[in-house]
Amino acid sequence: MLLHYCPHCGSKVQSGFKFCPCCGEKLPCLVNSAGTADAEAAVVSDPVPHGSLHSLPPGPHSVLSALSGSAGAVEASASSSLTRSPIFRSTRQTATKMTSSPATPPKAVKHTDRRALTSPRKRKASPKVQEEEEPKEVSSSSAQTSPSGQKSLTSPRKRKASPKVQEEAELQKVSLPPAQTPPSAKGKAKRAKRLCVVEPVQEGVEFCDQSGKKWKLVKLLFQTDVELTYGVQQVSLGTSSEAWKHILRLGAKEGQLFNEQNFLQRAAKPATVEKWMKKLSMDFLGIPSCVGFGLHDTYRFLIFPDMGQTLQSVMDTELKCLPEKAVLQLALRLLDALEFVHESEYTHADIHAGNIYISTVGHSQVFLSGFGHAFRFCPGGNHVEYREGSRTPHQGNLNFISLDSHKGAGPSRRSDLQSLGYCLLSWITGILPWSDATQSSSAVSAEKERYMTDVLGLVSSCFKKRRVSGVLQSYLSQAMGLHYTEKPDYSLLKAGLNEALQKMGGTLGEPLIFR
Repeated sequence: MLLHYCPHCGSKVQSGFKFCPCCGEKLPCLVNSAGTADAEAAVVSDPVPHGSLHSLPPGPHSVLSALSGSAGAVEASASSSLTRSPIFRSTRQTATKMTSSPATPPKAVKHTDRRALTSPRKRKASPKVQEEEEPKEVSSSSAQTSPSGQKSLTSPRKRKASPKVQEEAELQKVSLPPAQTPPSAKGKAKRAKRLCVVEPVQEGVEFCDQSGKKWKLVKLLFQTDVELTYGVQQVSLGTSSEAWKHILRLGAKEGQLFNEQNFLQRAAKPATVEKWMKKLSMDFLGIPSCVGFGLHDTYRFLIFPDMGQTLQSVMDTELKCLPEKAVLQLALRLLDALEFVHESEYTHADIHAGNIYISTVGHSQVFLSGFGHAFRFCPGGNHVEYREGSRTPHQGNLNFISLDSHKGAGPSRRSDLQSLGYCLLSWITGILPWSDATQSSSAVSAEKERYMTDVLGLVSSCFKKRRVSGVLQSYLSQAMGLHYTEKPDYSLLKAGLNEALQKMGGTLGEPLIFR
């Protein structure tokens, strides 16, 4: 069998090979066209001078005498097969550039006997030469990467890297930090909403609502962390006095007022409220009527007729506890409002004294306001399922919100009735069992859960040595016994409260007496 030498590494190859099985480089085209008449192989003796690295063993060894019509290329390839001088390295790099390109990646070499394809005596390179050639082999393989991202095939026989190179490679692997997955942007399913502190606006500033009416801020009445309330005048009326007949509630653009505006526009339009009152033959219903709304800079505002003062301001300025008679009157008025809200498929979800207005004239009208946490519990007549964590937990006033709100479940009708029960108990006695633990929402929630099945213990802990109100205990028992989706019997609840009020000599139409 006729053997030839690879002009790049000096290894013996058979005449039919296109690529060297040792170095993987492409062989000259004369080897590929062995069947053509122009390809002639010349057998030459080994021109190994005295003092060279080592001579090849005697035998019928031969090299190609001509390369593509270039005599200089023949001499370079012949000399490169016999020595590893700098001339060999430069010739190899040149041949690599000529024979390999990114557009034409080399083909895989098929062989059956690996031992028959390699040279029987191959000189090992010195450690210094290995260290010099390792970076060149890496750069050469990266340059031969095909456009599809696949690297070219390399020789099956690779030189072993020197201990120094192996040590550097190991250090590099250790020093590289492991890839870390970036943290999730969502985090928890429900996060606690931040309180948007609203800065007061200078008095005298004019606001323009959606209908083009202008309102001038006259006086800041009171404020909380998330809301400001002003007395306002309509500019078009031309009044010069400091009196006002409307109030403007100001809050963050995407805050609680946005939710309240949605409720008022969907379920509490003046025409809807009037229709409900006629249906039940009522002379009054404590649902506020929104007469204007709009945006001002980064704020959202709602405008209402003057509803008087909040129940909280009355309790702060006059007395800590309210007479039981006044509390029963408040309960009946608020139950009327809650029944309307519930029949409109919503819950209030934040009942407390700060969201209740008492008319200053006669103290006979009671308004339920502050629908910033209103929740549509029955959209399209289908009650939502009880699912803890579906909403942000502990939303609203911690003292009075229901256990459902503490657990992050959507508040239902029973939630409002339980909240009202906590309010009534606090207004009469001035205290609740968890009043001193409001710094910890979980502690308040645990106390409320403990008293869910112990109404008598709840009432007794508030009244202490005083006589327990039987009507209040009965109301709380009914509210605590409701299922999540159960519709309350409003008539039964109001009948029990009204009967107790009449025994005290009071009626629903009488003005509220707080002393």
